[in-house]
Amino acid sequence: MICVTETVRAFLAFEIPEAVRSRLAAYRSAVRSDLPAARWTRPEGWHLTLKFLGETRPKTLDELTANLEPGLRGLGAVTAHLHGSGFFPTPANPRVAWIGGDVIGSEPVVAAVEAAAAAAGFARERRPWSAHVTIARLRSRWPRPAVERFLEWGRDVDLGTFECAEVVLIESSLEPGGAVYTPLERIPLA
Repeated sequence: MICVTETVRAFLAFEIPEAVRSRLAAYRSAVRSDLPAARWTRPEGWHLTLKFLGETRPKTLDELTANLEPGLRGLGAVTAHLHGSGFFPTPANPRVAWIGGDVIGSEPVVAAVEAAAAAAGFARERRPWSAHVTIARLRSRWPRPAVERFLEWGRDVDLGTFECAEVVLIESSLEPGGAVYTPLERIPLA
């Protein structure tokens, strides 16, 4: 059993190596002071979310990981390349600022995650998976020049490539200083 509490706020993700997070933190510090107020995310929490699960019973998380292990086994590590920036939902209506990327070999992993989650009772995603790292949540809409500044900055962001050899089930605890993430299960792709 993963946890004894009634529900766990959780998601599945690829972790980002410390060296890559450090490079991204250095890039971000160069632009942060040029931009309006936002809730900037902490580097130790940066990851590539595969599927947000929300508040879930531990028994359901156990079922999910049991379903997921055979689907991921043998797929092999994926290669991530973080570069560029953008906004959700759009630059015209920015609420979340992110760094994007490509994850070569992610399609079968994403499919396995969706299949295992559906088997455990989670709704399938309606949109295709998009590799991104949330950098900031905007407190209010940024003016157009700030949006352009962030997008311009992102054109120069290139964090190189790294391998992800496992999918991690992560608990997200909402604390006054921001979310605290705790790995609960690591499911290898080998």
